[in-house]
Amino acid sequence: MNTELEALEAKIEQVVALVQHLRAENEVLRNQMAAAEAERLHLRQTMTLARERLEGLVDKLPEEA
Repeated sequence: MNTELEALEAKIEQVVALVQHLRAENEVLRNQMAAAEAERLHLRQTMTLARERLEGLVDKLPEEA
């Protein structure tokens, strides 16, 4: 009986360790996702500004006759 309890205790410790590991990994992934989202937003804004500048330059080009 004592051996069974020790085995159960070891398994519970493994599960607790796995849960802690997965929580830490989840936090890392959430941070990576937030950083990727911020980068995506920045790139989208940069593309919008570039498009607006190009449109402004095209508008200044003389029209062909």
